[in-house]
Amino acid sequence: MNWRSQLATALSLSLSTVALVGVSAQAVKLANGTTHFVQPPRLESAVATQKVARFLGSTYYFTLTLPENAGESLQKVVISPQEAPDRARFDVNRTEAFEGTFEREGNKLPLQSVTQDSKTQAITITFDPAVAVGKTVTIGLYADRNPDLGGTYLYGVTAFPAGDQSSGQFLGYGRISIYDGGQDS
Repeated sequence: MNWRSQLATALSLSLSTVALVGVSAQAVKLANGTTHFVQPPRLESAVATQKVARFLGSTYYFTLTLPENAGESLQKVVISPQEAPDRARFDVNRTEAFEGTFEREGNKLPLQSVTQDSKTQAITITFDPAVAVGKTVTIGLYADRNPDLGGTYLYGVTAFPAGDQSSGQFLGYGRISIYDGGQDS
């Protein structure tokens, strides 16, 4: 590649970057109608209230922050338990959501629906109304029973912006450590 081609490529990339920065306050809506976050939410933490194997009645909290420059509100979150020799058993009817963190619980958030896929065990939480940009939200999944085996359990977290055709953004894995009965948490 000669120096003129390199200069043209560098100039094109620079202008593209300037164009993206200029639209950071708006949602990204593609020509096909799909909506995307400009800046996706952050998975801040995942914690269980009880960390002992086989414990009855623990709540798993997942905290997300939707940045001011997200471009779109948060409509839906999918929490997917990853393959493991055992899994917690959740009662989706007892799912809750609130503003703030596990340590500083704020206003309860109304949920449109909470469903669980029977095959993958993924839990889908839909907010009504959608969570506004700049907010921190915590979702509490009630586990009827912790897994039978101690270990680190991973939960994939994917966030979806508001919109009829929204595109999910994978935020990472929430890690929940469960200990065998004889170990301290």
